[in-house]
Amino acid sequence: MGSKYSHVFAPIRIRGIDFKNRIVLAPPSPNLAGRDGEVTPELIDWMRMFARGGVTTLYLGNSSIDITECKDEAYQLDLSTDDRILNLARYADMCKQYGCHASLEINHNGENTAYETVGHAPFSSSSRITENELARAKENGREPIPCIEMTHEKIKETVDKYAMAAQRMKRAGMDIVLVHGGHGNLISQFTSPRFNKRTDEYGGSTENRARFAIEVCDAIREKCGENFVIEFRISADEIAPDGMHFDETLELIGYLKDHIDILHVSAGLHSDDHMAYYRNWCQNYLMNRGFNVHYAADVKKAYPDLLVTTVGSITSIEMAEEIIGNGWADFVAMCRPLMADPDMPNKYAHDMPEEHRPCLRCDTCTKHLFVPKPIFCAVNPMSAMTSELRDGVVPLAREKKRVAVVGGGPGGIQALMTLCERGHDVTLYEKSGELGGNVIGAAIPPFKLDCQDYLKWLRYQAKKYAKKYGAKVLLNTEATKELLDLEGYDAIIIANGSRPLIPNLPGIDKPHVSWAPHAEMGKAPVGEKIVVVGAGAVGLEAAIEFIDKGKHVEVVEMASHDANLSKLYASSGTSAKEFMSIIDAKQLPVHYENRLMEIKDNCVVCTDLATGKTVEYEADTVLLAMGLVPLRDDAESMRHCAPETDVYVIGDAKEIGTIYGAVNGAFQAALHI
Repeated sequence: MGSKYSHVFAPIRIRGIDFKNRIVLAPPSPNLAGRDGEVTPELIDWMRMFARGGVTTLYLGNSSIDITECKDEAYQLDLSTDDRILNLARYADMCKQYGCHASLEINHNGENTAYETVGHAPFSSSSRITENELARAKENGREPIPCIEMTHEKIKETVDKYAMAAQRMKRAGMDIVLVHGGHGNLISQFTSPRFNKRTDEYGGSTENRARFAIEVCDAIREKCGENFVIEFRISADEIAPDGMHFDETLELIGYLKDHIDILHVSAGLHSDDHMAYYRNWCQNYLMNRGFNVHYAADVKKAYPDLLVTTVGSITSIEMAEEIIGNGWADFVAMCRPLMADPDMPNKYAHDMPEEHRPCLRCDTCTKHLFVPKPIFCAVNPMSAMTSELRDGVVPLAREKKRVAVVGGGPGGIQALMTLCERGHDVTLYEKSGELGGNVIGAAIPPFKLDCQDYLKWLRYQAKKYAKKYGAKVLLNTEATKELLDLEGYDAIIIANGSRPLIPNLPGIDKPHVSWAPHAEMGKAPVGEKIVVVGAGAVGLEAAIEFIDKGKHVEVVEMASHDANLSKLYASSGTSAKEFMSIIDAKQLPVHYENRLMEIKDNCVVCTDLATGKTVEYEADTVLLAMGLVPLRDDAESMRHCAPETDVYVIGDAKEIGTIYGAVNGAFQAALHI
């Protein structure tokens, strides 16, 4: 008997090629290609987890048609020579083992290539000096260099490069390609009026601006034949004021539709304007799920016979089933949700949705992309070890041990799971009455849906592992040195976390003062005039929640605006800009360079660091969000309660960080016991 997700798991045949379901891996860039653009064994191993998990097509992102001319990632595939075919074939053959299709997103990034990367000015539809180039020129102490407008001969050469890249894919055993025609890359530099200022047959009208894209697709068809599927990625709306908007995109699709097989509908740009439109194609946790689905649905209305892929914060198979069942799209593409749980399709096919590990949309993966480091996931530690644990299976321990886990937050629960899978006898101690640690407070705001789902998953897994493996989960039980010594464990993982930073200031112990998450959880009273101390993610989330409840809220922050924004980027990734937008939209006052000095019954007293003056902000409630302090002394007291080389301190107990640090640290520790 099959699953109840009949639309998601409905096969489809395109150009004589079978696709087993409608779930596609949206194209990631994992920083695992060779420096010269080769497919590496590590890259194949990383992609294997998705193939094994049940998707129908794996796209690998931003594969350059010629990295000597177009390159914007440090470790990016190159498709410019036949030498690439052998290792491409290894990737294709791996996917065939699992009955899915290997593919690539082929791309030329046009004006977005830096002069320093390729040794010459980049090419585009038209010549201009971009914002990015102005910044690069300043950084490198040189004059800005305009990109080069492509001649007719250069256009013909580039069209052939796209076609040859696709042909090499086919020769390697692939039968589908994703042509990147969106997000401000070269093809969209031709199709969009934002970039294309030409006056010849490639510029002017929408039809003329579509010419280059059509020539690329037709050349691929000529080189690859009829039994080869062409999917074309597009930005439904570039969002930028001078960019292409949806009404014109619909016209563009009319010219393209007979030259492609599937239209992949995204939105936004990834280039200039300080990444202002990045959020439209890679959403953060403060944004709606299914953010761009409405564009795909409107394309289907306009062109019902065109196969359409939708993408953008589609976080579960339930969402995919609704989308496809309602006829809003024919395929659903996911990237970060599949990184969080590559086995998601398999789990839903077996009607086990509760097993699905949710994506936090925290952008841990994206932050690694820009370092560059191999990208991996905050909540799926296996994604960082796909070569070491090639089949996605935790190895059994050589010796069964009695292991204590101290703390029931995300790190502690991950440790419990991994230790059980390795065959150990596990006892978890949680001093409070519930599991989840700091995720409990983090999941309180109504807009934190991803965190809420993750908290449910953590608790479900702890209960399941306790039942399946006989692990003991002891709530309301504080692990002390005396208790651990009495039990005589063979190993210990200490994940006891952190406490709020509470400064020693006059009035800090007044009854109307509390840690912000405690107030959000209803553990502390909240009045009508709130001052939040600290403009990090914790403070801003609390401020947003309470302003949405009709409270008067102000925020004080010791750092400057720019310094605080840098800290937000470090902790919250691209959500930092979203916070700034929400602050502006809600007219939330944030007083930067204000050091808290005293809390009175009706106000907070600060020093304005810019002027040295004393300022007061009226408040009947003060919520502290000034950071966390590791419970290091408690952790240190337990270090000798088992053989010292088998005692591990992880997560916030070791260093204040994020869920990524706690989960991945727990996994690593458990693998070595």
